[in-house]
Amino acid sequence: MSGDARVGGDTRVAREPRVGGDARVDDDPGAGRGTGVGGRADGSAHGSDQASLAHLLGRAATVEERVRALVARRRAVDPQPDDPFRGLYLSDEAVDRLLAGPRPGHAPDRAADGRTDAVERTADEAERAGHRLRLRELVRRCGLTPLDVDLLLVALVCDLDSRFEQLFGYLNDDVTRRRPATAVALELCGVDLASAHGRARLTHGPLVTAGLLVVEDPDRPFPGRAVRVPDRVVEHLLGDDAPDAALAPVLVAAPDVRWGDAGPLARALARGTTLTYLREGSTGSARVLAAQALHALGRDAVVVDLHALAAEPDAHALARSAAREARLRGAGLVAGPVEAVAARPRLLAALACDPEPLLLVGRGAWDPAWTTHPPLLQTVPASTTGERSTMWLRALGSGADDERDAAAAGMDDATVEAATLQFRLRPEQVARAAASALVQARVEPDGRVTAEHLRAGARAENGSALDGLARRIEPAVGWADLVLPRAPLVALREVALRARHRERVLGDWSMRPGGGRGHGVAALFAGDSGTGKTMSAEVVAHELGLDLYVVDLATVVDKYIGETEKNLERIFTAAAEVNGVLLFDEADAIFGRRSEVRDSHDRYANIESAYLLQRMESFDGLAILATNLRANIDEAFTRRLDVLVDFPLPDPEHRRALWDRSLGALVPREADVDLEFVAGAFELAGGAIRSSAVTAAYLAADDGGTVRMTHVISAVEHEYRKLGRLCLPGEFGRYWSMLQPTGG
Repeated sequence: MSGDARVGGDTRVAREPRVGGDARVDDDPGAGRGTGVGGRADGSAHGSDQASLAHLLGRAATVEERVRALVARRRAVDPQPDDPFRGLYLSDEAVDRLLAGPRPGHAPDRAADGRTDAVERTADEAERAGHRLRLRELVRRCGLTPLDVDLLLVALVCDLDSRFEQLFGYLNDDVTRRRPATAVALELCGVDLASAHGRARLTHGPLVTAGLLVVEDPDRPFPGRAVRVPDRVVEHLLGDDAPDAALAPVLVAAPDVRWGDAGPLARALARGTTLTYLREGSTGSARVLAAQALHALGRDAVVVDLHALAAEPDAHALARSAAREARLRGAGLVAGPVEAVAARPRLLAALACDPEPLLLVGRGAWDPAWTTHPPLLQTVPASTTGERSTMWLRALGSGADDERDAAAAGMDDATVEAATLQFRLRPEQVARAAASALVQARVEPDGRVTAEHLRAGARAENGSALDGLARRIEPAVGWADLVLPRAPLVALREVALRARHRERVLGDWSMRPGGGRGHGVAALFAGDSGTGKTMSAEVVAHELGLDLYVVDLATVVDKYIGETEKNLERIFTAAAEVNGVLLFDEADAIFGRRSEVRDSHDRYANIESAYLLQRMESFDGLAILATNLRANIDEAFTRRLDVLVDFPLPDPEHRRALWDRSLGALVPREADVDLEFVAGAFELAGGAIRSSAVTAAYLAADDGGTVRMTHVISAVEHEYRKLGRLCLPGEFGRYWSMLQPTGG
């Protein structure tokens, strides 16, 4: 073998006699059976660069010369070269030859080495001319030695020319095994089978660790194991840059979003940093910064979703394939969130793609046990409200550097900001939400984007994080549907105001610094049952363009110690990923007062309350606690609340408005329906009034289709019985006679 990694040339070899059974090596390798490894390279082969393909085929042609020489040597000592059943049995002569000892080695093929030099001189000229030679790139990236390159080419030629399947069947002395065995591969490279160095290249050398070569049949003795080049490596060398199809379930597109300052990270990568951990906040994006830093260095990004990877049955094989993909393309590997595989450090180790950079993304602190080498630790800042507004405008096509202006999207800057200020989105989520809004706007006659389209696009980013933990409600009521005194209405508008501007006040202006405090808003809605607490939460959500998530206490409270806290943590963690309003109905069940410790039950109940106090303070979302018993809420919770809203029972004036609103404009109503009397005589909360109105509508539907006073009176009677209240003639006044006989 030559001392460098140069093999092959533009060869035309003399016609050889018949080899083994049916294999023939023609004088024109490009004629008849495929193109042959010495055939012309043109731009039609997967669109690859001509110079790169010519270099690869020139190098591979030398393998053909070595195969010809080895076949000739085998035939010289083969007693039965034309036996059609050779390789399927052992004759006495073959046994005697085996017992005579191993075949002697052979000297390197100097003629092939000379042709290698010629090919490499041509390659030097091609690189000086600016051509990209993929084989040379792979050698440099993976640190391949000359022997590694020869072994790679020996394993590769079967994929370039089908003739070699039969030729290797002959050399393996087994016509059913059509890839080179390790013994044959080493012999073709001029390396003795007993060479520890040669064997190491096929067991733990860079070819194997980088996934460029696979040694198959581990149950066979080492000399008989087949060597194979994975299809993805072959495709890459031939000019195809499409990622491995097996990686499709775990790969995600690299974000194409402009945000943040990737300069410091790019400098670190340029100086040789190969392992980085990017810890991101709630509205920042490590993936965006990683992709921008790699792009600044002229590299692509291979982005892996570690949640999807961890769910795959053969995650380790896919992780190694992802690392190989990064090496083949000279790209950086971006993988996250690291928490998904934190308990599987071997999986993280499989992602290592030296010398290409591996950038891990996560939200927690770095655990030194995850990798054997210390990473560069970088904290990704949260995006500001101004940055997100700029990204919304740019994504909608109204950025200053975009060909379109704001009129194309039908919205000005102030309108976009007002519609999106309350949404805590990452930069790539903003881009997706804006794209979704543009799609939604296509149903409009003029195709113009409205504030509702923007909100719908942002809500589409919520996903299903809270599904199974809370009931999702799409708000369908607004301020006009509320019938409340002025004080609670003002307080409710303050809740919406705080939620809309919390990022600017608490984030950009740092009005709640230190202590791990979140950017959340917490409100307490207190009042008797039916006074409008849940409906008000829905109105606030509607005003903000958010979904309402009602926490099901059955999924939270657990009789086993510590389980309630775990369930609540799952809810708070999921809610942090969702732009919505989190409603804890009957909140006193879990936010109750701490008590004096008399036994272990009291102690654990107090621990639960203490946990909730800490978690509420670090929460980044909008949480509403609704209770019928405000006195039962711990004072420590009250101190941490931003807004307290007291819901009184309605007075006659408000009851009159509630009756009118509940019966609605679509229900036919007789003139004799005396709402003044009903509102003044029956002290009912808003929920009871709505329930009575529905009952009256049912009675009317079965009795002519028009609501009459008799239906309303009967509905009130039914509601009284539900509430356990007595129906007194004095309370029903002149309408007492309208009740059914059972009503008395």
